[in-house]
Amino acid sequence: MTKKNVLVGMSGGVDSSAAAAMLIDQGYDVTGVTIEPFYFDDLYGDEYKDHYATGIRDAKIVCDKLGITHLTVDYKDYFREKVVSYFVDEYMAGRTPNPCIFCNPLIKWGKLISTADEQGINLVATGHYAKINKEEQTGRYFITKGGDINKDQSYFLWKLDQSRLARTIFPLGDYAKPDIRKIAKDHDLPVFNKAESQEVCFIPDSDYRRFLRLAVPDIDKKIGEGNIELNGEILGQHKGYPFYTIGQRKGMGISYKDPLYINSIDAKTNTILVGENRALEAKEVIADTLNFMKYEEFDPNKKYTVKIRYRDPGTPGVCTLDVDGKLHIRFDENVRAVTPGQSVVIYDDLDVVAGGIIQTAAEKNVQP
Repeated sequence: MTKKNVLVGMSGGVDSSAAAAMLIDQGYDVTGVTIEPFYFDDLYGDEYKDHYATGIRDAKIVCDKLGITHLTVDYKDYFREKVVSYFVDEYMAGRTPNPCIFCNPLIKWGKLISTADEQGINLVATGHYAKINKEEQTGRYFITKGGDINKDQSYFLWKLDQSRLARTIFPLGDYAKPDIRKIAKDHDLPVFNKAESQEVCFIPDSDYRRFLRLAVPDIDKKIGEGNIELNGEILGQHKGYPFYTIGQRKGMGISYKDPLYINSIDAKTNTILVGENRALEAKEVIADTLNFMKYEEFDPNKKYTVKIRYRDPGTPGVCTLDVDGKLHIRFDENVRAVTPGQSVVIYDDLDVVAGGIIQTAAEKNVQP
């Protein structure tokens, strides 16, 4: 395998298209590959089929324009088994999943690297806004935030292991979105002004509640209505706990003298617990399913910056592991709306130290 060979994951969007063009300019022998869109016609029929077909079409147009080989691969069955089932199961368990976190190591890297191996290609690249660095003393690879903080995608990449990071290139790491559009335009790529893709690739209308009803046809019978409670007092009935999320204020169909927010979801008792805004605040978070990047362990005497959701600016905290290997994060100040199922990502300045899946908030304010 030649080190200058690289397989670029191409969605048909401007970011991955520009990434391919930039790598060609840098002297790489580039091959483009597009994963068949994760569109489920058994759920949506032909409603969005044309929209999804444009991804493959645009990727091929770009590859032809750049004069490189374009491959397509179909991983829909594997994706449904690993990612979609996880997405549905988490909601059914009363948690709020982030499917991109699991898709990245399984599909966008796991399968992408398998395809690279089949083609005799050593490196892979994507259009993510992030950087990869290597700690010279330890030899460990780690993700660093992208130069454009508004587009930085490091939060979604914490599950990538050392072997995957070692084979990955992020050409967009130092650039902002307008720069990338200009690069694509300068290379005469027709996708230079293409709109951003939707949040969850397999939910074409971005309506996860509709998707759940389609994916689990008998979900209303399986779940049924349950109580919405405040300190043991029943305030109303919910229409199925998977359709609600932590921190939600509107759409519950209840009234109270003060604004109330969803504080927790108990799938076992089919109950949604609400409270005032301050009841959403927590001082400590517990997480598991950890992956370490920059370091192999936490320094218990060091303050890290911790994000509990993508758009969270981050809060300083101390990270420790208990005897069961679970991560305990003690924050300097309260964090709001800790959501089980979401990712917690720990940073050392701009570098990703580790990440995990939130299980619970260990200490919450008690509602009077």
